[in-house]
Amino acid sequence: RLWLILPFMRAVTFQVSVGRYLLARTLGRVRPSLSLGVLGSLRLREVPEPPLPGEEWVRLEIILGGICGTDLSNITYSASPALEPFGSFPAVLGHEILARVVEVGAGVTRVRVGDRVVVDPMISCRVRGYRDEPCPSCREGLPPTCERAGEEAPLLMGGKSLSRGLTIGYHRDLPGGWGERMVAHESQLFPVPAELDDRVAVLAEPLAIGLHAVLRAPPPIRGPVLVVGSGPIAMGTIWALRASGYDGPLVAQAKRPGERELAGALGADEVVAPGLEARQALVDTGAMAYQPLVGPEVFAGGGFPCIYDCVGNRQSLDQALRFAAPRGRIVLLGCAATIRALDLTFLWARELSVQGFMGYGRERWEGAEKHTMEIVLALLRDRPGQVHRLLTHIFPLDQYREALLAALHRGRSGAMKVALQP
Repeated sequence: RLWLILPFMRAVTFQVSVGRYLLARTLGRVRPSLSLGVLGSLRLREVPEPPLPGEEWVRLEIILGGICGTDLSNITYSASPALEPFGSFPAVLGHEILARVVEVGAGVTRVRVGDRVVVDPMISCRVRGYRDEPCPSCREGLPPTCERAGEEAPLLMGGKSLSRGLTIGYHRDLPGGWGERMVAHESQLFPVPAELDDRVAVLAEPLAIGLHAVLRAPPPIRGPVLVVGSGPIAMGTIWALRASGYDGPLVAQAKRPGERELAGALGADEVVAPGLEARQALVDTGAMAYQPLVGPEVFAGGGFPCIYDCVGNRQSLDQALRFAAPRGRIVLLGCAATIRALDLTFLWARELSVQGFMGYGRERWEGAEKHTMEIVLALLRDRPGQVHRLLTHIFPLDQYREALLAALHRGRSGAMKVALQP
């Protein structure tokens, strides 16, 4: 009798169902962290390693896997369910990935065994097996908006069509970085310069989000620019503005003293706390305050011609709409979902533009086309600044719950970016 021996690995899996959703929403009303316990949807399991599905695929051994705010929102079921049709479960989480190449397919030319790489987790038409007929987004080099993400694909994984899904980490067949190993298409991999430490290289994915927005929605030359947010995306956006060459006035708004100090170290000229300090920064642009018959004060004159909202809740969006200069631009990087009681008056009354961004992709940079992560890695090598300070906590894989609690309660733990180390 012949037995097929499948290799297994340890990984943190996430399962989605209506029952789990209802339970997590109930627990979340009491305490969001209860969703991380035994009643939640996360488990550390032994799962089969995926096969290499083709000659252009690579097997990776995970070095570090970052924890993202999006992960926390999905795990606690506080995110909108609108994008659920573009994922498949159970999934091994983790889309901020630093890894080492341990096996390459016969057709791989971009990387070699032993290389350290960062991973673009977005699943393009090419990755899905549509070689000659990419969708319009993938043709433009922007797979985060791939128009086939809700469908099974021609690529075969273990004899079955590749499941639906927009990104590695929320995909049944393509495990993410919260495990010991994974597979990826070579087009998703970007070699890490030897000069970069692991703790810096793992930040390439979140930094690419900020840089993609800065390159696609650049600030006015003279500014001023306002960045709203205390987390890694906000800090990465500050770094991206300076690293990409913006030298105008840059104001950052952050909550806690340590976060404000880091924002200044990364390049902000002025760092303010929400509330009265932020109001004064607006007044300093030349804005005048007026008090309507009912409701909070409003402003005219001055304002910020460009605001990067890296929070995406009702308070931050309301502030951005009120703080923006006429015909100003609001760049939305926070994962805004259902917003109740948001007054949109200034959107039309000041002829504002609001533009959202998702992920990264092909950019124009120094006269050539490059992927956002390529640019980030080059900038980290040449102009790193204080980026190394973003990664504050590393936990072993079997302490994933402690890691998630540190990321969820940043005010208590002092965490900025948290990573798992399989």
